[in-house]
Amino acid sequence: MLQLPDYVASAKPNSKENRVGWLTSTAATYAGVMLWFVFWQQVPMGAQGIAGGTLSQGLGLAIGSLILAAFICHFLFYLAPGMLGMKTGLPLAVVGTSTYGVTGGFLMPGLLMGLLQFGWLSVNAYFSGLLLVSIGGVPEGSVIHLLVSTLWALIAMFMGIMGIQYVGKIASFMPIIPIAILLLLLAKTIGNVGEFSAEQMLKAAPETANPATLYGSGILGIFSLMGAYVIGFFATAGAAGVNFGCGNKDGNAVQLGGLVGIVLSTVFTGVISLLVVAGTQKIAISTGNTALLAEYDVTKLFSLILGDGTAKICMFLLAFAAFPSACFCTFIAAGCTKTSFPKINQWISCGIGCAAAIALVIFGYAKDAPAVFGVIGASFGPICGAMTADYLLAGKKWIGPRAGFNPAGWLSWLVGFIVGGIGMVYPIFTGEVLPFEIPCPPLSAFVVGFVLYIFFAKIGLQSKVLDLPQRIDV
Repeated sequence: MLQLPDYVASAKPNSKENRVGWLTSTAATYAGVMLWFVFWQQVPMGAQGIAGGTLSQGLGLAIGSLILAAFICHFLFYLAPGMLGMKTGLPLAVVGTSTYGVTGGFLMPGLLMGLLQFGWLSVNAYFSGLLLVSIGGVPEGSVIHLLVSTLWALIAMFMGIMGIQYVGKIASFMPIIPIAILLLLLAKTIGNVGEFSAEQMLKAAPETANPATLYGSGILGIFSLMGAYVIGFFATAGAAGVNFGCGNKDGNAVQLGGLVGIVLSTVFTGVISLLVVAGTQKIAISTGNTALLAEYDVTKLFSLILGDGTAKICMFLLAFAAFPSACFCTFIAAGCTKTSFPKINQWISCGIGCAAAIALVIFGYAKDAPAVFGVIGASFGPICGAMTADYLLAGKKWIGPRAGFNPAGWLSWLVGFIVGGIGMVYPIFTGEVLPFEIPCPPLSAFVVGFVLYIFFAKIGLQSKVLDLPQRIDV
């Protein structure tokens, strides 16, 4: 008889008695993720270098694309993982063994989830450090900026391992800060939104801006641009729905937690960001700051909208509100690496990961948030797709851990990752832009992972199901 590895055999399901309300758990957690300023500040941009960003075809199409992307995050990337967590009471590392096998699950999605947390830490540290040094007029990429970001990452690592209980006590209050700032920005700019001109924004774009062949052209182009950004940002949080679902009492709680925490929060932050950038256009023209017509980053418009004094206060508060997220990145990474490598001291594993995060900051990779989101989307798009397919094939339940490496899971992930990431990898090896564009890469990766998993399962490329007596079945 095949034996289960310790990380699976020792897993203890979260009992029904320990389940809590969806509003204060799942919804609140996801709302905190989508309220993070690093997400909403660049929603109008979508991807660097695209003329006009997501607003290039008008405000209505940008908002419609955002809403569609928010619902895709909920229904495709989160719902099946959330239901799996609720029905089993088990964490992602264990539930994922049905899709990738007990040997393969050692690496994915559990360990991969942990490793990517350090990518999140680098982005958090870079942009939080940037807000802090901007208060004193220190330029982006300067030695002082990089030093502050490095210290930010190190302190977050320490608190994530040693003081997460203290961070958790204040984290629940942090969403109040970005909500208040977003509403303030909206109040200052909403009166100008009716005069927004996408044509004016395109004229102001620098000559080096890339109109692209798909991005920025028509409905599909804007959705691809918006979806790549929003879904790529959300992808890991979607798979983590397994862990959040463990605390939900029933399927209605899983649904409501996602609709409020994911859809409503994403639409709230994203729509306000789009309206603020659109409403700032008139302010930029009337004050002679026409160079800012090509600026799609909300935080870089603070001084123009609010004045220097208020802008500095808001930047400090947003950085302060982002610190718990940086700590939780390390906390999650420590848990994932401890599960995969129980004999390695977490200070060593997290120290290596933190050093990698700092390297991403210093060498400038962390500043390209859309590219980071692209890597995450390419990695977790096919994971969420395959897990959803596995869930549906099993009759909307968790069938149990599979032996070894489950070929259906790994093959579907590999092809999905190539589809989702080829646009980023191709230029590295060829020095040229990919001659064609993948529509909304994270979503395309999801579809490929979903379809191929079903195909490989139907032709018998699934390993044997092992018994897990202690699981909960709802």
